[in-house]
Amino acid sequence: MDTYFAPAAKATEKDLKLEIEIVSNNPILTGLLHSVSGLLAILDEHRQIIALNDSLLHMLGIDNPEDALGLRPGEVLKCIHADTEPGGCGTSRMCASCGAAISIVASLEQDKPVERICALSARRDGIKMEMALLVHSQRIKIEDNRFVLLFIQDITKRQQRAALERTFFHDINNMLGALVVASEYLAKHQNLEMANTIYQISLRLNKEVSIQRCLTSSESNDYVPVWDKYSTITIFKDMQSFFMNHPVAHGKNLTYLNNCPEAWIRTDIALLHRVLTNMILNALEATKKNGAVKVWLDRTDNFYIFKVWNKQEIPLKIKDRIFQRNFSTKEQDGRGIGTFSMKLFGEQLLGGQVSFSSSKKEGTTFRFALPE
Repeated sequence: MDTYFAPAAKATEKDLKLEIEIVSNNPILTGLLHSVSGLLAILDEHRQIIALNDSLLHMLGIDNPEDALGLRPGEVLKCIHADTEPGGCGTSRMCASCGAAISIVASLEQDKPVERICALSARRDGIKMEMALLVHSQRIKIEDNRFVLLFIQDITKRQQRAALERTFFHDINNMLGALVVASEYLAKHQNLEMANTIYQISLRLNKEVSIQRCLTSSESNDYVPVWDKYSTITIFKDMQSFFMNHPVAHGKNLTYLNNCPEAWIRTDIALLHRVLTNMILNALEATKKNGAVKVWLDRTDNFYIFKVWNKQEIPLKIKDRIFQRNFSTKEQDGRGIGTFSMKLFGEQLLGGQVSFSSSKKEGTTFRFALPE
């Protein structure tokens, strides 16, 4: 039988029954099928399903497992290309670029695990749907028979989110680029304070989007710092302005103890603002009403050290996780980024040192040390 990619031949009914019996009588494979919570199927060397777990059955909407036995993955997944050729799944022209087909065939031929992303176009109940599946194939041998362990992960939402993020950042960067150019022109040719303010805000917004992309991707090398010298007095004024009417500071005593003489620090101001605001936000969130939070700057021989103090002690059981991404003492989704970003921006991008100390007697002090 003709094929554009994988062999079209299928097992005879007798051989298929024997293969199903071999797998069903193997305690390791049956244990695996019952213990793995993800989507798992076992294929024979003809790429036909001879066993699958409950998670995959549920995903496929199949009540009776026997309805899936003997079929190929594309056939149970309702791939729109599975029946375009007489040989079925794996034999059409489109199958040559199918991640699932490539993964299965390659693992059979090479006897090693192969992982690919499958862009699946399926039709179920008359409705066409697009899915992204991460397919991992591993060949195994039992009683001189070759089988394939097929692990499937539905990454449709993850792929959609990544595509939306790329599109968003691409489009927003184009718009911000135009805004920065226009506001710069306005500031240069109109002697108005408001024009310069708009220009400065557009610059900060443009930087903020770049920082956010860095956080989203977790790749610090996506962001290129812009270095300049800034006055410590200006930095403290920026913090005071930011928290003056901030909701989390309401009813709390936020004090700036800038005893250090004015100095000039070489830094990326947008990243420094991010680190300092997160330090102060964490302290304010941990502080009860009428409680105190103190911010100040120390200087050693080689470092300027920004410090933020509050009275509350960090419990011992979470101290080791303070800087771990996605860890948070709060239950809402999307938490656990603030302290993680301190390390990411403060150390990897600004070259400083982020640390903290905490005790019942001394309270909690976060420190960000920047080299001179």
